[in-house]
Amino acid sequence: MRRLRFFLLAIAALSPPLMANAPSGAQVQLRPDYYAGVCPDLERIVRESVRQSMAHSPVAGPATLRLFFHDCAVRGCDASIMIINPDGDDEWRSPDDQTLKLEGFHTVMSAKAAVDSDPRCRNRVSCADIMALAARDSVALSGGPDYRVELGRYDGRVSTRGSVVLPHSTFNLDQLTRFFSSLGLSQTDMIALSGAHTIGAASCSFFQYRVAGAGDPAMDPALASQLRGSCPGPGAPGFAFLDAATPLRFDNAYYRNLRRGWGLLGSDQVLYADARSRAAVDRYAADERAFFDDFAAAMTRLGRIGVRTADDGEIRCDCRFPN
Repeated sequence: MRRLRFFLLAIAALSPPLMANAPSGAQVQLRPDYYAGVCPDLERIVRESVRQSMAHSPVAGPATLRLFFHDCAVRGCDASIMIINPDGDDEWRSPDDQTLKLEGFHTVMSAKAAVDSDPRCRNRVSCADIMALAARDSVALSGGPDYRVELGRYDGRVSTRGSVVLPHSTFNLDQLTRFFSSLGLSQTDMIALSGAHTIGAASCSFFQYRVAGAGDPAMDPALASQLRGSCPGPGAPGFAFLDAATPLRFDNAYYRNLRRGWGLLGSDQVLYADARSRAAVDRYAADERAFFDDFAAAMTRLGRIGVRTADDGEIRCDCRFPN
């Protein structure tokens, strides 16, 4: 409850809700210039807001990127992850989403407030589209690819804990491939999207099993020894960077780390340990541009999942609540 109260206070709406005045049309074709006629400065506004959020906290970038994946992978890219239900039955309070950082929510809410501060844009841009832009800007401002974002999503009205099914850090290659296939994404998309772990961190509970006892032979012994100091046993409150080499820079170091046995999560290291995916890891480790291009393409495909229209969605005035 303390965590929820903090969330409610931290991202309280910065402007009073108004009736949404959304672009009309039952069928929405995603396109980068979707808001050109109603909110021409949208991308500049969102990027500047994300820049400020990242300057305030280094956690904001990876937290926002992860928030976008958790949203799209559950009910589609409809910002349902942002919804707070009075009865507590919402995605955000699923065990699989409890590790999402408040900085990600705050980044999206701050960008929404910045967009709505422009009278031309107020309540005309969906939370889902703002989240997609904020995720891209988190990548670009961290040194990663600055790809074009397709826009035109409407926000969903439903969010339930039971709908949350996400990959776990213990997944093997087959499990990872099946999950991403269920989203309409390929194994190549999965490997490229896994590169998002070049920024951010994970709590001890996600990898402690890999360093306990005899440990995981796929992990470099020196890294395992270091992690035992940070995570001495079950329930340890520590964390470790997913990419210990350049934890705040979006680059291809994640894949170079995998070749050295420096993958933090089991679901990371398996991409190199399994011969079926090793060639893709080697390719991205050797060619950062190839990784950037494939990552941008995979993010675009991810952003097309479960897109809602005016028939089954809305433009939320407050990202936390259906209108």
